[in-house]
Amino acid sequence: MVRRNSGIPVRSANSSHISGIRTPSRSRHTTSIGPSPAICAFNVSIAPDAYVLLGQRTRLGVSEKRLRRRTPVRYKHLLDDINKLTESVGLELDLSESFLERGHFEGRDLILVDRVPVGIHLDSGEGMVWFPTLRGIVAWQPERSWAAVDHGAIPFLMNGADCMGAGIHMADPSLEAGDMVWVRDQEHGKPLAVGQALVSGDEMVAMTKGKAIQTLHWVGDELWELDT
Repeated sequence: MVRRNSGIPVRSANSSHISGIRTPSRSRHTTSIGPSPAICAFNVSIAPDAYVLLGQRTRLGVSEKRLRRRTPVRYKHLLDDINKLTESVGLELDLSESFLERGHFEGRDLILVDRVPVGIHLDSGEGMVWFPTLRGIVAWQPERSWAAVDHGAIPFLMNGADCMGAGIHMADPSLEAGDMVWVRDQEHGKPLAVGQALVSGDEMVAMTKGKAIQTLHWVGDELWELDT
C-alpha cells in the first residue's frame, strides 16, 4: 500500500481560493468549460478550455445532467467505502479532514471529496465494487490496476470504445479477468478511461486481436464533464 494524503484541494463553501490558487467566485458571471477549478488546482495540464492530450483534442462542455441525492456524509460513516475505494488501486489515503459527500449519477453511486467525484460504484458481475473515477485517478496517480496503450488507441478510447488487446503494450501483472482497471497512455501516463478487464494483465499484453477491456468511463463522457 502507498500512503498519501487526499490530493484533493480543500475548498470551503464560499471560498474563491483553492490551495492558494485563485479561482473565479461562483457569485461572478463565469463560463464553465472543462474540468472544475478543484481539478485544475492539482493538475494544471487539465486547465485549458479544451482538454489537449497527446495531440488529440476533444471538446469539453458541462453536462446538462446533475447529481441526484447529493448528501454530506461524516468521515466515520463513509470510512468502509473509502477503504474499499482506495484499496482497489493500492492506496491508503487520509480523507478525515476532507468535505465528503455521497451522490447518485446516471444510475451509479458516487463518492465526492471536496466537491469532486472521485469514486464510482460499479457492477463487476459478481457484486458491486468501488473504483476511482478519472478525476480520482488524476488526483491520486495510483500505481496499480492499470493498462497502458499506444498512441493509436487514444482517439477510440476517448470516444468510449472498448479497449482492444492489440493496443495494450503494458499492464499491471496482478490484474485478473473481472477486475476494474484504468487505462493510460504508455508514453505520458495520462489517464484515458476506466473499465473492466476481460482477461488477465499478462493475457491482454500478449493479445493481437479482440477486446481486452470493456470501457465504462472515459475522458469526455457525462461523468467527466459533470459540473459539481
